[in-house]
Amino acid sequence: MKLKQTPVFVSVVALALFLSISGCAPVTPIDQCVTDVPFGFWYGLLHGFISPFTFIISLFREDVAMYAVNNNGTWYNFGFLLGAMILFGGGGNRAR
Repeated sequence: MKLKQTPVFVSVVALALFLSISGCAPVTPIDQCVTDVPFGFWYGLLHGFISPFTFIISLFREDVAMYAVNNNGTWYNFGFLLGAMILFGGGGNRAR
């Protein structure tokens, strides 16, 4: 039996993959985060990718934050924005 690769099937598989990857995200206590080395571009990119999942989890748990408190500013923000744009397809190429 061959599975059809319909858009719904591909979307469900992609969602399952994203959920399994986001489950591996480490949770750092705020006290430890502020004393460690600030997060940079690559962590911003990762946090942008997993932002929808961490937002939903942060509604139910206080120890999960969507945005890193201890970041290096501009490069972290750029990575976060780029990661969120890539995840949500931010190019707007379907508008044509």
